[in-house]
Amino acid sequence: MADETADETRNSELEAEAEARIIEPASAEAEHEARMTPSQAVERMRIRVPERGNRKLRRLIERVNADTQLKAWWHVANVNAVTRLEINDHSWVHIQIVTNIALKLLRQLTKHGVEPNMVRDYGLERDDAEIVVTLCALTHCIGMAVHRHGHEDFSLFLAEPKLRELLDGIYEEPELTVVVSEVLQGIISHRSDGQPLTIEAGLLRVADALDMAKGRSRIPFERGRVSIHSLSAAAVEDVLIKDGDERPILIEILMNNSSGLYQVDGLLKAKLRGSGLEPYVEVLAHIDTEAEKRLVPVYRLDL
Repeated sequence: MADETADETRNSELEAEAEARIIEPASAEAEHEARMTPSQAVERMRIRVPERGNRKLRRLIERVNADTQLKAWWHVANVNAVTRLEINDHSWVHIQIVTNIALKLLRQLTKHGVEPNMVRDYGLERDDAEIVVTLCALTHCIGMAVHRHGHEDFSLFLAEPKLRELLDGIYEEPELTVVVSEVLQGIISHRSDGQPLTIEAGLLRVADALDMAKGRSRIPFERGRVSIHSLSAAAVEDVLIKDGDERPILIEILMNNSSGLYQVDGLLKAKLRGSGLEPYVEVLAHIDTEAEKRLVPVYRLDL
């Protein structure tokens, strides 16, 4: 009984931390981390998720946090993104946020009786769906360590042997191959023209797009590269995931400037369409027009 109480307390603390990580600005930390030595960067990485009694998930996260190769891929991906391409954060912070968002979305669905495909199609458990969603989030952009262009394809060949290594002893065949295959499907389906075939894959696609709070893409904005992409990213203040009135999930996006609508209507909508989550999600964006923040005093068109 004491162990169960301790687990509940730990999970409650992790829930609170996960919520904080979802809304934490990442740009400054991403830039700082991209300039560390590999050993320094890897040493400080630690993924935390609310496990909620999922023993397989706990065992997996322990292995992930001990895996220096996986962490090294996250580091190189972030160096490529932040230092060389000067785009948005692809560090372990992004991984942490996407993992927690994806798990939160999955648990919102199951709370409302929507069963993931691991349960529907294979007769497995919700805990197994959580493993798939978590691994999708943890490995979806490791291909950025190779190159930005085609990184989803690169992620596939890096991830396949790593997934089997991380899951060794947690699953046996044929379930092991089922889990690995579903994760790979999630990875390839998060690309802009991807076609998720499962709820789990759709959750990764949407969770990846929802890492927008506090301007995840603020790095180019702060360096003076003003565009609708950088402006709209800097305009997003907060992303909340709640129970919807008519659907299981309400995604509420708070903005300080109307340019943030591009993130919602231009980017999030594109990821939601075709994700398979359309019947379960409603999106509401708020703009405080009375105190709208002026992000750029003057914008000069470069010709």
